[in-house]
Amino acid sequence: MGNKLKVSSSAPEPEKRIYAAPALEKGLDILEILCKSEKPLSQKEIAKHLDRSVGEIYRMLTCLVDRNYVSQVDESSYSITTKLFELSHINPPTHRLLFEAMPVMQRLAKELDQSCHLTVYSQGKQLVLAKVDAPSGMGFSVRTGSELEVLISASGRVLLAFQSTETTRLWIEECIARRPDQSDPQIGAILDTIRKIGFESIPSVQVRGLYAVSFPILDSQGRALAAMTVPYAERIDQNQRKSIPEVTATLGAAARSLSEKIGGTTKSA
Repeated sequence: MGNKLKVSSSAPEPEKRIYAAPALEKGLDILEILCKSEKPLSQKEIAKHLDRSVGEIYRMLTCLVDRNYVSQVDESSYSITTKLFELSHINPPTHRLLFEAMPVMQRLAKELDQSCHLTVYSQGKQLVLAKVDAPSGMGFSVRTGSELEVLISASGRVLLAFQSTETTRLWIEECIARRPDQSDPQIGAILDTIRKIGFESIPSVQVRGLYAVSFPILDSQGRALAAMTVPYAERIDQNQRKSIPEVTATLGAAARSLSEKIGGTTKSA
């Protein structure tokens, strides 16, 4: 055996943890490893990362799968689900997002005389967290709490584009499982373009005459926490109406401002 360092009885002892929860720590370690991984990991790979045996993590993985924090991709591989992301939207970080978003959205709606809304991803669909109507009272808007489609909408595509490769893949699978009719073989190329230009701008496929422009609200890692969207409704009785390029520039500035206010970045990952 190697030499052991002897400590004088008069030396102060480091603070000891009064309570220990090894099972909880093991579960959190597994979640952190899977969150950081760009691909599914096998039990053996997870055990190696944590310097534990496969037997030590087997029961914990089973529990995490049962509780839907982890999904079993195949017979031997595991991946993180979106449950942690969803939970994050019902505690204080989301409250801060909404607190910072409302003044930004109110100024945006006033400047453009258009409505705007904020959405987040949730299990194959989007949820509208907040919205501000056009000040003039005329325009298109969505109701707070509404569920919106993902694959066919500007905001949904923005949420998909600005994620890790693995998260994007998992979310697309969830969306297709929920709405198989919206599967699009070109979605990969579409998302690549959105990442390059930083936003999405398309005619609505659900409401005739409506044009949607959407930008991501990014976290510190350059991942989209939410999407801020203006459903552009043209007014034929107003010659001085803001153009779509003007709307895009103004919305982009507002989205970058909100990302900074919540401690995020203005550059995607």
